[in-house]
Order: sequence, then structure tokens, then C-alpha cells
Amino acid sequence: MARRSSGSRGLGIWPWLGLALVIVTIDQYTKTLILGYYKYGDATYVTSFFNVVRAHNTGAAFSFLADADGWQRWFFMAIGVAAAVFIIWMLKSHAGQKLFSFSMAAILGGAIGNVIDRIMHGYVVDFLDFHLAGRHFPAFNVADSAITIGAICLVIDELRRVRKAK
Repeated sequence: MARRSSGSRGLGIWPWLGLALVIVTIDQYTKTLILGYYKYGDATYVTSFFNVVRAHNTGAAFSFLADADGWQRWFFMAIGVAAAVFIIWMLKSHAGQKLFSFSMAAILGGAIGNVIDRIMHGYVVDFLDFHLAGRHFPAFNVADSAITIGAICLVIDELRRVRKAK
């Protein structure tokens, strides 16, 4: 059997686009709450290892290029749009493969959520702050979580495919 089968089985691309829409909705809703209730830099202690904060990220993951002169906003928006188009094409081609399509839909929802932030605010709103012994992991959001989960599932899907091929 081929690596990726046609999406002709089942409902095709629509459930996956629906999942991406749910992710975008949850992401934007949580960011709207943070923007409405927190000022930039505010934080709420939740546990000994977790705070809710309001942070702005003009860069990419781990604030990559955050200190650039502003061109990165357009660059990361273009990457997000290009990724969304590519992912939709991949979903159309492989909608019948559940784990692969779940991965792509999660990444799509996260990418769109962060592109919306860049368009509306010029930065991505981050608010989940995990820390241990005074060291903080970079703050992130629902979109970032979806992208990370999607990437992990994509690796698992590939490992399963390689194992089946042996």
C-alpha cells in the first residue's frame, strides 16, 4: 500500500478543517481573554510551576528574531500563509489517513491562530508560563501547543509508517 492514500474515503478534508477551526477559535478566545483582563507584563500565580501572564512575541518560537526591526512580522505572516496553503493541499491528498491528517489540522489551526495575531496586533499573544527553580520556559499559547502536538504526532505517524515498511 502507498505511503499516503487518497482522501476519497470517508468525509474527506472537512473534519480536519473543522478541527483546525476549533483550534483557531479556542486560541483566539483565550487570547481575547488575556488581552481583556491583563496588561502587558501582568502575571497571575497559579501553582509553584505555572503562571498566567501577558506576553507579546514579535518573533517566532522561543522569540527567534524578536529583536529585528519589524520586517519579521511580514516574514512570519508569509510563512504562516504558505504553510496553511501547503497543509490544505496535503489534507486534500491524504484526508483518509487519520494520524497524519490530525497532525496537519493541528498545525494548520495553530499557524492560522498566530497569523491572525500578527495581522491584528503585530505580535503573537502568549500567556502560558511554566517555570522551575526560577527558570522560565518561554511563554506560549494554545496555537503553539497545537503546533507542537501536531509536530509530535507527525513524527509518530512517520515512525509508524517506517515500522510498517520493514
